[in-house]
Amino acid sequence: MMGSATSSRFGITVSLAAALLFLCPATRAQQSVKMVPDNPSPHPAPEQPIPYSHKQHLAFSLPCKRCHTNPEPGNLMTFPATSVCMQCHASIAKDKTSIQKLASYAASNQPIPWVRVYKVLPGVAWSHRPHLDAGVKCETCHGEVAEMATMSEVTSVTTMYSCLHCHEMNHAKSSCDTCHKR
Repeated sequence: MMGSATSSRFGITVSLAAALLFLCPATRAQQSVKMVPDNPSPHPAPEQPIPYSHKQHLAFSLPCKRCHTNPEPGNLMTFPATSVCMQCHASIAKDKTSIQKLASYAASNQPIPWVRVYKVLPGVAWSHRPHLDAGVKCETCHGEVAEMATMSEVTSVTTMYSCLHCHEMNHAKSSCDTCHKR
């Protein structure tokens, strides 16, 4: 009886090991699939009113939501108020021309007229909110922002293919009325 139990455990162990060996390459391949592919055509960064480097600022481990909030109804992420920028730049790099320009926006209570890099296409009703609630990281759709000296449209996140691909990979709703409202 003892021999039978041992051989049974051995058989189960071998079966599990074989299953893991079989599944591991597939799992690794699946992990390397990008949810949102790179943009197939180059999109130069738009000219911004003030030069800004995500790479330089995110080197300080600032979370995205420190500067970008998602107010109701949750469609767009905001650009930071000049007062947020001035929390640091009242004393850091204040002699630079770009920071002096930032300070003038702050002194006049004017928002910086940033140019949006990613634009939702006409006919698409899209919101950041459900994506944030689902735990989607900013990098999933916008690329490796922490490595960008200038923000540009590096992913094809605004294409229908990318949206459907990501929804299918994550078992999210993908019927037409998910994104297209009448």
